[in-house]
Amino acid sequence: MGFGFSSKPFFLFLSFLVFSSFLELYYPLVSASDDTTLVYKGCAKQSFTDPAGIYSQALSALFQTLVSQSMKVKFYKTTTGTGQTTITGLFQCRGDLSNSDCYNCASRLPTLADKLCGKTLAARIQLYGCYMLYEVAGFAQISGMEMLFKTCGSTNVAGTGFEERRDTAFSVLESGVVSNHGFYTTNYQSVYLLGQCEGDVGDSDCGECVKSAVQRAQVECGSSISGQIYLHKCFISYNYYPNGAPRRSSSPYPHSSSSSSSSGQNTGRTVAIILGGAASVGFLVILLMFARNVMKKKHDDY
Repeated sequence: MGFGFSSKPFFLFLSFLVFSSFLELYYPLVSASDDTTLVYKGCAKQSFTDPAGIYSQALSALFQTLVSQSMKVKFYKTTTGTGQTTITGLFQCRGDLSNSDCYNCASRLPTLADKLCGKTLAARIQLYGCYMLYEVAGFAQISGMEMLFKTCGSTNVAGTGFEERRDTAFSVLESGVVSNHGFYTTNYQSVYLLGQCEGDVGDSDCGECVKSAVQRAQVECGSSISGQIYLHKCFISYNYYPNGAPRRSSSPYPHSSSSSSSSGQNTGRTVAIILGGAASVGFLVILLMFARNVMKKKHDDY
């Protein structure tokens, strides 16, 4: 004997409830990677005069070459133009990115350079996952140890033994980036670190650059649980996760902070509450439909 209503809608709604349960179970608890997020920009104050469009053509050719190479390699440096219109440029992706992720990151850089800097004699655009720079012939050079940008987390953990753990991890990073030829990630007692040098920097100079960046981090960031130091020829990043690295993150090393992982967890909980509420409402509807049909059946029997 049936319940007096079609089994097909009931089956579809039951399937929805099961699917909702899976959505709640597998929803990521940590926000997606933001490798294409802007970290900083550096633009020369002078713009080039280009009535004939020669500089623009050379710069466009440079950008096209760099982007096309990003599908194959993670670092590439080249020169376009001749004489006074010579432009040197390069791009580099973070060492742990795949070729497709590298291309996805690098392909955004030319548009950002034009939007953020315009037709300047030199520009550098740094995203979390990659960067690009170019300079017209004759542009003033700076030291490879020059600090371009820094950021330190707002949370401090002074007096907890954190600085000792961080400094031990820094020592491992300094040697690891040399033995691994310019890119290295490590973790020590919940301190996650990453270091990378520009692709054409030798091992010895890379070690010195990272050592300088480490010293900057110790001074500039103190007992902050996270920090990023960008020098002209290298950068380092560190994060301290006393309660463990964020779950389901693509990597705990590059730039995630405890605040961003917390945001992801809140999002996951919000979705779980919504889906749980939907399932509860659905179950209540089924009960009401069942009760209504039982009452209708009894009435028909009379």
